[in-house]
Formats: sequence, structure tokens, C-alpha cells
Amino acid sequence: MARCKAHWTRPQDVKNQYANAGIIANNRVVFNIKGNDYRLIVAIAYRMQYVYVEFIGTHAEYDKVDAAVVDQFKGV
Repeated sequence: MARCKAHWTRPQDVKNQYANAGIIANNRVVFNIKGNDYRLIVAIAYRMQYVYVEFIGTHAEYDKVDAAVVDQFKGV
């Protein structure tokens, strides 16, 4: 299993490491990738130290989803 050196216990920890990350509802974070061409939405379980990928797509695709509730397994 891959291990990461990040130890985020709250949203501000993510912001401290990635200043451009967007903190949104439901313990979710939006990351801009490749100069804002792509967006990554993750849900973070801070106590468990798990990060779940909920969405990855172009900026145009991101504009069509609700970042606070999108679920990779249920579709958009």
C-alpha cells in the first residue's frame, strides 16, 4: 500500500500545503490541475487519513457537477 507523508487533520492543513486548493462542503477539496485545465474533487476522512477521489475531469465537465455531492460510483 502506498503511503504519503501528508498528515491532514483539518481543511486548513490542506490549504497550508496547497494554497490554491478549494475547500468546499462535506469535507471535500477541489484541486486545479495543469493550469486549471482539469479539476480533481476529493473527499477526505481526516480521522482515518483516507482520501477518496470523487471526480476528475476537464474544467468544462467540472462546471456540470455539484462538487459537494458528486460521487464517482453513482455518476454525475
